[in-house]
Amino acid sequence: MGEFAQQEMQKGGEYYTPASIVRLIVEIIEPYHGRILDPACGSGGMFVHSADFVRAHERAPEKELSIFGIEKVAETQRLARMNLAVHGLGGTIREANSYYEEPFPIVGQFDFVMANPPFNVDGVDKEKDAIRKRGDRFPFGVPKPDNANYLWIEMFWSALNETGRAGFVMANSAADARGTELDIRKALIESGTVDCIVSVGPNFFYTVTLPCTLWFFDKGKAKTKSKDEVLFIDARHVFRQIDRAHRDFTPAQIEFLANIARLWRGEPIELIHNSYELLDERGLAKAYVDAPGLCSAVSLKDLEAKGFSLNPGRYVGVKPGEIELDEDFKTLVEALSEELETS
Repeated sequence: MGEFAQQEMQKGGEYYTPASIVRLIVEIIEPYHGRILDPACGSGGMFVHSADFVRAHERAPEKELSIFGIEKVAETQRLARMNLAVHGLGGTIREANSYYEEPFPIVGQFDFVMANPPFNVDGVDKEKDAIRKRGDRFPFGVPKPDNANYLWIEMFWSALNETGRAGFVMANSAADARGTELDIRKALIESGTVDCIVSVGPNFFYTVTLPCTLWFFDKGKAKTKSKDEVLFIDARHVFRQIDRAHRDFTPAQIEFLANIARLWRGEPIELIHNSYELLDERGLAKAYVDAPGLCSAVSLKDLEAKGFSLNPGRYVGVKPGEIELDEDFKTLVEALSEELETS
C-alpha cells in the first residue's frame, strides 16, 4: 500500500496514511469495542490497524468492531473494501462526499472516529443546506475562511457519542488559526473534550514532507477532573530514519508516546514493545510528570493566556541544554511550507 501511494502521488494521504501514524492514533484512542467511523477513509488503513489493536488484546475484531467508512473517490472506495476483505473484516463503506452527504446516520452515533482528511481544501460550498443549516453537524459555527480544516474538525467531534473518542491527522496551521477558526477552537477547548495534541515531525508521509499534528477528542473527559486540562506531546524529535527522505515510529516509540497519554489519564501502561526504558529516561516510569521538550499537561487558564493555541511547541519547552527557538517564527515557516505543498 505504501508503494502504491508513492506511485500515485496523492497529496493528503488520500490512498494511504503511514502505518506508524495510524498505530499511534489507535494506541491513544484505544478502540477495544464499538462503532468506528472514518469519513475520509481512503484505503481503509485506520480500520485494519484498529482490528490489529483488538487482536493484540486477545479479542476478535469481527465481533468487537462495527466499521463505517465514507470515501468520495470510487476507485479508492473499492480499494478500501478490498483491504478490509484481505484482512478478514467487513463493514459499511459508502461512496459519498462527507461535506454534503450522510450515507448513514452519523451525528452522535460513534464510539470512535479516526481520519486523515485532506489538508486545507478550498472551494467547499458552505452555503449548501448540508452545511449552513446543520447546526448538529457544526455545533460551534461554520468557519469563514475558504479552508475545510475546521469543517472536518467539527464533523469528527459531532459524530461522537457522549463517551466517544476521536483521533485524526490535521494540518499544523489549524492549531493557531485565527478569526472564526479561533472561536471554534476556543469553544472546543472550553467544552472539556480536547484530550491530547501530538506534534509529528516532517517526512512521515510518502507524498509530502510536511510535519503534521494529531488531534484527540474524548467526550467522556468532560465529566472528569481532567476536563480543564489538555495534554501536549511534542514528538518531533521521536522517530526512526528509514532512508534519507522517510521516517516512521518504531513499535517501542509508538508505545512510549501512547503510554504518556495513558499515564496522564491514570490508565495502566503497556509494555508489550519494551518502552519502559524510554519512559524511564524521561522520568515517566512510575507516574505522569511534565517532561521539558516532550510533554506538558496545560490548564485552561494557561491555554487562554496563549490565545487558545493547540500548538504543542508553545507549551512543552525544550530539554535541558537545548536552545529554545522562537515558536512564532517556526509556526510562520511551517504555515508557508504547508501552503506551498498543499496548493
